[in-house]
Amino acid sequence: MNERLAPVEFGELEILYRDENYIAINKPSGLLVHRSFLDKHETQFAMQMLRDQIGQHVFPVHRLDRPTSGVLLFALSSDAARDINQLFIDNQITKRYLALVRGFAPESVYLDKPLKEELDKIADKFAAQDKAAQEAQTQFNCLHQATLPIAIGKYPTVRYSLVECFPKTGRKHQIRRHLKHLSLPIIGDVNHGDNQHNQFFRDHFALRRLMLFATELNFVHPYTQQLIKIKAPLGEAMLNICTQLGWPNQEKDY
Repeated sequence: MNERLAPVEFGELEILYRDENYIAINKPSGLLVHRSFLDKHETQFAMQMLRDQIGQHVFPVHRLDRPTSGVLLFALSSDAARDINQLFIDNQITKRYLALVRGFAPESVYLDKPLKEELDKIADKFAAQDKAAQEAQTQFNCLHQATLPIAIGKYPTVRYSLVECFPKTGRKHQIRRHLKHLSLPIIGDVNHGDNQHNQFFRDHFALRRLMLFATELNFVHPYTQQLIKIKAPLGEAMLNICTQLGWPNQEKDY
């Protein structure tokens, strides 16, 4: 299914971190990182919006899926981009995500499951269709669980968990696919999720987004050698859902 959202006019981007070499924003859910011929109808992109906002060219050094929100880092020069990219290549950057999933997640699980590349029917039309699966590892920790006395399908109650995710590799849709493998689909995931529970969240919480948040990005600065910790807030809408599920409703608790 297509993850295209209704047109949204995004305002000024929230800047989470900035120095003379790097800048990080809190990317809203639904905003593309950069232009793509697959989304020719779109007029707003994080890369161009940030460039116009700060009056300076920016260089993307990693990506977030369109429906995922949170920390998105850019370099302010090609040299800075090259040097931070090397940290990504060397697995020296820690990425933390939070995901709201269906089901009760285990307290802790490390999943080492190779993933075959997901090919787009249009963009990858001429790509090799028989590529071998690539290694993929993710650490998952369950932070909270909740049960609601609501029947969906054959079950009289519904169960949800808030899961902390630390991807060790960067495969396409890795967290989504790994959680699906664990029978813990992310709420709002139209491609790998549970449509009944997605509909429940639309009806009861007015939620129409993927419940995956890139909450933290940590690395040792290539030039200053200082530990940089960049954190993005979950936002009021998610905190309201946490409240209704009986979980803490303060950003500091996440």
